[in-house]
Amino acid sequence: MRVGAARSAASQWVAEHARTDPGFRGAYFSGSTVGLPDDAELSPSSDVDIMVVRAEDTPPAKPGKLRFRDALLEVSHLSWAELSSADAVLSSYHLAGSFRRDTIIDDPTGRLRALHADVSRRFADPAWVRRRCEDARHRIESRLAAFDPCAPFHEQVTGWLFPTGVTTHVLLVAALRNPTVRLRYVAAREVLVAYGHDRLYPELLELLGCARLSAPVVRHRLDELADTFDATARVARTPFPFSSDITVPARPIAIDGSRSLIDRGDHREAVFWIVATFARCHTVLAIDAPELHAARTPAFRAAVADLGITSTADLLRRAEDMGRFLPRLWRTTEKILDKSAGGPVV
Repeated sequence: MRVGAARSAASQWVAEHARTDPGFRGAYFSGSTVGLPDDAELSPSSDVDIMVVRAEDTPPAKPGKLRFRDALLEVSHLSWAELSSADAVLSSYHLAGSFRRDTIIDDPTGRLRALHADVSRRFADPAWVRRRCEDARHRIESRLAAFDPCAPFHEQVTGWLFPTGVTTHVLLVAALRNPTVRLRYVAAREVLVAYGHDRLYPELLELLGCARLSAPVVRHRLDELADTFDATARVARTPFPFSSDITVPARPIAIDGSRSLIDRGDHREAVFWIVATFARCHTVLAIDAPELHAARTPAFRAAVADLGITSTADLLRRAEDMGRFLPRLWRTTEKILDKSAGGPVV
């Protein structure tokens, strides 16, 4: 499917399923398709992200991933309060990129277009780029500080894994790149190579623990994840923020997308989303199918052990490693900021 056709399907979904809701205030595109031309081919392992803006301070649960007119959509809700001003959006590394270009699907109040006009004009200003990098760095620090050593092990892994992965976002934001989710390590590698800092990339992989993993090992873990994923999708009942990521429509992204990365030689870059999905599956199974959770735990533990992690103590040590690494990450970020702003690299 072409990106333009998928966008048309997304716009139609908004018209039929969102616009008629009394709380609807607008919708826009987000994510990895922003900036792609309409005639680009949309990968089977990609979806089209739609942000539906709502009046409520606390919007209802997001619809998540769904199939509509042959397009895989990811629909999320956002409160007007989060888009309170252009400065607030410009400061947010996960919001600003969507307003760099005209991504608006529907704007009954006119506020989204006004926001786009202001944000796009100032998006690349060095002060705002730096502020977004600081926002990403703060996310790493705050989420690692909130790590709960008393949580179930699969939740501990999630609590360590996602802030560790935000290291890539700090670099991507500095280079004015989209802070993508599943392909974050591939994108970060491209940035580091482009800016002449490729020697930092092995350190990112070491922090994750996958620098020395082989393709056969990663492929085997993906096969085990596929079994767990399919079992989880069959029994899942309890709603979680990520529930739509563990469903039959989401399988092309979680499983097939990871397999495509391995097949093209990016097996280490596939590890992040494999482990993230594994942990999420067990969050669901622990509540909805405890016996299955117990039966599938050895496969999950083995995947995490590949990263050198077998205990809470290991995760706490990795968090300490991150604290020691952050100053070095920031020095590289500063150099990318200087270059992306047209200034000298110090």
